[in-house]
Amino acid sequence: MDQLLALRVFVRIAESGAFSKAADAMNIPRPTVTKLVQDLERHLGTRLLQRTTRRVSVTPEGAAYYERARRLIEDLAEMDELAAQTRAQARGRLRVDVGSILANMILIPALPDFRARHPELHVDLGVSDRHIDLISEGVDCVIRGGELADNTLVARRIADLDWVTCASPVYLKARGVPKHPSELTARAHGPADRARVPGHAIAGYFSSLTGRAFPLEFHRGDERLQIAGEAVMAVNESTAHLSTLLSGAGLGQTFRFAATPHLQTGALRTVLDDWTRPRHPLHVVYPASRHLSAKLRLFVDWVAEVFAPFDDRPPR
Repeated sequence: MDQLLALRVFVRIAESGAFSKAADAMNIPRPTVTKLVQDLERHLGTRLLQRTTRRVSVTPEGAAYYERARRLIEDLAEMDELAAQTRAQARGRLRVDVGSILANMILIPALPDFRARHPELHVDLGVSDRHIDLISEGVDCVIRGGELADNTLVARRIADLDWVTCASPVYLKARGVPKHPSELTARAHGPADRARVPGHAIAGYFSSLTGRAFPLEFHRGDERLQIAGEAVMAVNESTAHLSTLLSGAGLGQTFRFAATPHLQTGALRTVLDDWTRPRHPLHVVYPASRHLSAKLRLFVDWVAEVFAPFDDRPPR
């Protein structure tokens, strides 16, 4: 039995809750994963994992063994890194996850520069707006927007992004240019009339986690408005949302950096410019329980450099 490999497999199963996820993450055949765990349990003379039809969980003995095994693997990784510092190039593979529009417009165009600097360091990039669990999915770090509620994660703030409210000229010609956010919602025609006058069509964005659409936000002085409006079309992916705005389907809010090329060509126009929305914070996030390896540190520092030109925070 390759005990070190068996330890790595056991740790990954304990974190992901599934033999199949461990096999996929480590690129090992599933029967091999099963045999390694069986051999490890036979070697130790105790059951480490409790298997059910729905999930795999650690036994009390497995929980204690997991903590020691995880620390051992982290120590081995640190030993390898210290020994490798004499080498000219960082080596290995990183699994990174990032939202669609950030990947397509910022990160992917810059990746050749990272590869040129570190040709032996490979990046597996997961691209989606889906909220992921870093531990269970074996991800080294994510670039994540919004406020962070999980205090088990370490976050480095890399930018704050401005929003714009915009629509295509075709849409604005057909529906008119709103002068106030209240015009975006349907409203009663008159006191005695129950009929509703349609507001503007909203190109909406809904959460992959909850399935609910995010409202548009408008701030001006002490005024704070949230507008749901009539979402004639809603998507849960940021690049598709920009395409929806460009198609003329409706009016919505997107990041200024994403809209800027289309504002310059006239494919989009901003509206309600005297209203703002709070900037969207961006972080590079990784699990606090994991050792910040040299290769991950290199990537995090590089990402901060790449996103710096897109940071809309005022200079300090």
